[in-house]
Amino acid sequence: MTSVLVLNGPNLNLLGTRQPEIYGATTLPQVEELCREYGVKNGYDVTCAQSNHEGALVDIIHAAKGTHDGIVLNAGAYTHTSIALHDAILGTELPVVELHLSNIHARETFRHHSYIAPVAIGMICGFGVAGYTLALDALIGHLGGRT
Repeated sequence: MTSVLVLNGPNLNLLGTRQPEIYGATTLPQVEELCREYGVKNGYDVTCAQSNHEGALVDIIHAAKGTHDGIVLNAGAYTHTSIALHDAILGTELPVVELHLSNIHARETFRHHSYIAPVAIGMICGFGVAGYTLALDALIGHLGGRT
């Protein structure tokens, strides 16, 4: 069975309470349940993880090699700062879909640059929580599943 990791970075544990006007009212446990149910419904396994620590995210990406077929990554603020995440993705050679709840290109200019984008197969941004299922569809399509 195809296995996908949905990995969330810093501050995403505060979903539902942190700036709901930007990120929405859905909590991280609700997002994770949505992703797992969506995977079951569509015939693949979804594992979810979150960390506020850059090194922990790198470790999780490394551990995904040989365990998962691809990653949906919402790296949060590390998107704009982390060469380490960029290098971890390169090192595992797993396909990654970059995900953002908000449209990072319509926000502050420091959010416009992504260190993840050059090593991702694509980016979903600006669709709120619906972006998770869009990203899962994109990743599964890339892996040769349904589109």
